[in-house]
Amino acid sequence: MTSSITSRLPSWRLLMLPLIGGLAVQGAQAVPSYARQTGMPCEACHTMYPELTPFGRDFKMNGYTITGMQQIQSKGSDNAPALKINEIPPLSLMLQTSVSEVRGVNKANGPAAQQVSSQFPQQLSLFFAGEISPHMGSFLQITYNHQSDHFTQDQSEIRYANQSTLAGMPLTYGLTLNNTPTMEDPWQDTPAWGFPYITPGAALPTPAAQPFIMGKLAQSVVGIGGYMHLDNHWYADLTGYRSEQAGLSQPYQPNATNMLSGVAPYLRLAYDTNVGNGYLEVGAYGMAINQIPAGITGASNRMVDSAVDTQYELPLGNDELIVRGTYIHENDTWNAIPHAAAGVQCAAGTVCSSNNSDSLNTLNLNASFHFANQQEVSLGILRTTGTSDYAYYNNNQVVAGVPYGNPNVLSGDASGSPDSTAWIAQYEFLPWQNVQLGVQYTAYTKFNGATTNYDGMGRNASANNTAMVYGWFMW
Repeated sequence: MTSSITSRLPSWRLLMLPLIGGLAVQGAQAVPSYARQTGMPCEACHTMYPELTPFGRDFKMNGYTITGMQQIQSKGSDNAPALKINEIPPLSLMLQTSVSEVRGVNKANGPAAQQVSSQFPQQLSLFFAGEISPHMGSFLQITYNHQSDHFTQDQSEIRYANQSTLAGMPLTYGLTLNNTPTMEDPWQDTPAWGFPYITPGAALPTPAAQPFIMGKLAQSVVGIGGYMHLDNHWYADLTGYRSEQAGLSQPYQPNATNMLSGVAPYLRLAYDTNVGNGYLEVGAYGMAINQIPAGITGASNRMVDSAVDTQYELPLGNDELIVRGTYIHENDTWNAIPHAAAGVQCAAGTVCSSNNSDSLNTLNLNASFHFANQQEVSLGILRTTGTSDYAYYNNNQVVAGVPYGNPNVLSGDASGSPDSTAWIAQYEFLPWQNVQLGVQYTAYTKFNGATTNYDGMGRNASANNTAMVYGWFMW
């Protein structure tokens, strides 16, 4: 271990505080490969995985390279470079299984549709996660999804990190190569590692609108950037992303869709410090995206996301209270899709807009209380508001070529409003550090612009309320 990390060990032993953030793409940052590599139990980096402790954040910012295990090493010579690799391959498995029930009958499959979904597995992942060489480590995830019935590259990163001083202050700095914006962040109040960490995997109803930074580019881009953490307080990250869509031939052909035009920059700034007996992080992040809806050249739509976030952690004896919040504002300028008059639907399968530009505002506020690192109760609210756009939200997504407004489609939006509000309550229990059992309930008070009859076909927001019981296993 480096000296700057070992000097902080008393802090993380006292705090052992978790981090949760915005609702987004799901993943697993808790990997037993790291426990084997460091020789430390899971609770050194996590409370309820994948929530990070202060030591867990240091481990990530230092490139996943801290080790306490036997290694194969060579100092190198004029004829050969040096070598330092773990004796044990850094492989781990993750299994999620769940039973979930949506309150209202699923009209997408007819009036007698099954309301209960059982999945074993819901998700199965293989991780290659650990030190590659001095100063370089990996978090690589390959996932089998039961709903789609295929394997895919999930959230993945290779990271280089080192330490120095700047103006007499300690400096951790590094490079990241990853495929999902915000996954490089050491806090979990940005979208990629957000609360809730597990969601029903079945094709259950979800609101039509969310900012692009909340997962719409996940695993379809490649980004390279640099970051630094100065004086254990000031954090900055700048990463540029380009399209890298699975299944498309290289170089991309004219029939490609939803390609980024040029580089999409992601910027992150944050400040973290101890406040009395607690810990506080405040920050901002944002991304500018130019996306070509069809082809590889020509007009592009522009989406600019800007956000602020904060997280406060307060130890209470053996227990902990954590409050997290993030607010995202998005401006959308539709330069590359057809425009339709308000109240007019576009042709099936065509994305269009009633407006030249739209805006979205998303608030994710949630809190958790930990009971001695073994049990957790959480409550969160996810609220989205924005510009009404009948053509975009009524036609933006289609099912089997059928646009929103059809009585056989769950997620209709009769008003064209993106407004939705969801309350999420969750209980988690750790019988062992690598086994998590939980129950979760999501209640909608507004869905796609309305509380009642949101789809124009008599479906209410509360019909989409979903209960889930799950198991999450890491080994």
